[in-house]
Amino acid sequence: MDPSLRDRALRWIADDPDPETRAELQALVAAGMTGGDTGALAVAMAGPLTFGTAGLRGPVRAGPAGMNVAVVRRATAGLAAWLRARWTAGGAGGGSSVGAGAGPGSGGAGVGATGPVVVVGRDARHGSEVFAAEAAGVLAAAGFAAHVLPAPLPTPLLAFAVRRLGAVAGIQVTASHNPKADNGYKVYLEDGAQLVPPADAEIEAAIAAQPAAVSIPVGGSTVEYDPTEEYLARVASLGRAGGELRLALTPLHGVGGALAVQALSRSGFTDVHVVREQAAPDPDFPTVAFPNPEEPGATDLLLALADRVGADLAIALDPDADRCALAVPTPAGWRLLTGDETGVLLGDAILRERRGLVATTVVSSSMLARVAAAHGAGFAETLTGFKWIVRGGPGLVYGYEEAIGYCVDPEAVRDKDGISAAVVAAGVAAELRAQGRTLLDRLDELSRAHGVHRTVGISRRMEPAAGAAAVARLVADPPAGWAADRPAPDVLRLRRAGARAVVRPSGTEPKLKIYLEVVEDPTDDLAGARARADTRMTALREEVEALIG
Repeated sequence: MDPSLRDRALRWIADDPDPETRAELQALVAAGMTGGDTGALAVAMAGPLTFGTAGLRGPVRAGPAGMNVAVVRRATAGLAAWLRARWTAGGAGGGSSVGAGAGPGSGGAGVGATGPVVVVGRDARHGSEVFAAEAAGVLAAAGFAAHVLPAPLPTPLLAFAVRRLGAVAGIQVTASHNPKADNGYKVYLEDGAQLVPPADAEIEAAIAAQPAAVSIPVGGSTVEYDPTEEYLARVASLGRAGGELRLALTPLHGVGGALAVQALSRSGFTDVHVVREQAAPDPDFPTVAFPNPEEPGATDLLLALADRVGADLAIALDPDADRCALAVPTPAGWRLLTGDETGVLLGDAILRERRGLVATTVVSSSMLARVAAAHGAGFAETLTGFKWIVRGGPGLVYGYEEAIGYCVDPEAVRDKDGISAAVVAAGVAAELRAQGRTLLDRLDELSRAHGVHRTVGISRRMEPAAGAAAVARLVADPPAGWAADRPAPDVLRLRRAGARAVVRPSGTEPKLKIYLEVVEDPTDDLAGARARADTRMTALREEVEALIG
């Protein structure tokens, strides 16, 4: 057994306040010292989880490379130190104006009786309850007014609560749609949006400067805060009346089911059928291989229910309910809409009601720009991620990304929100149904006006270094016939007439992501345009995959 690995593990064990993870590591060390495999121990000790722009995310296990009490305690102490430095310095989010300018009905300036307010929420994954309690305890001991959501609740409620209270930050313990073994720690800043550079690097440095977890104070009083009623009232005020519409819904064993049913009901949609096997939160996600509506098979139970009850629209939320997938009936069976199709439908619907700025990312469909121009509205193209979308510019009324994330009410939730998106989508479907039309009819209308936009995403399993090398190789030697630019250091965009390819390493998984788009000009011959787009997409996919190698 490598002596340095053993010594690092023994030091971590001595500093770990959790007896369960101490025992877990002790067992791995003992196995290695008696000639057993040390691979699991090496993985557990393989450096700290990186604190990126989505906070922390990783498997629930012992050691610095996992999500556990020790890691959460040190992360929260580092975040508290970073927030305290900003607050006392009177900088952004500091001084007596901490959190000022929060969302509708803001509860104040974000300074509680014992200090600045930080909101802590959680989902129902393994470890979430303990991790949220640890985070709140560290904050309280550090002099913050820790407001804790009372139960496992969707991530959008945490983002809403940060703005509602004018808090200096929010922490949501969640791994969103990751596999069941994972958990995470997501940070929102005082504007209610996810943190952006350089804050992530500054917080990571502050975490590294913290003492051993066992030495970090935990304790003090916390405040229970439930934003549910205020959130539901806000969603119901989005201005779309319900109608005769039968809905099928699944929360995929996550925490969004009950709240989504309430939000739909308050908006006038009471004929909602929920997938019974997936209705209750279950951290083991027993009916799906991966709890992501985009994964093959994840929506099979939903579509079977929708077909059985004769639904007009099927809705799938991811486990923390910040994403939303839609499916519609066709003569050939149920069809899942792509994230871009739903994104453009919702953007058009919102711009029909109010002008303002709409935003999407460099990897999403370019159709939203044409829709915005037709409405006389502003358009912004951002880097990938809602941390950039919601900062797309003043007057933002809507933003989306192709990975089934939609922000339909940025004044209240400055992040993707699957529940409010589902309510708006149901409203659009009900309005069209009253006219004898469907969401697919509206998509046809948009395609005739703005062209057929066909998009495809490809994921290649690849370690980050290999993905970055692939991008660098294409940057150094762009393929002939393409115009190349780099929206970000690790993102390459290739463009030519009527086609686009964007290549980037994933920010959360060991994958290289490739986003393709082909555009056929507006025409009344939609069948012909779609056939040509499909043919061109097949050729484009083969070409780009050959370039990646």
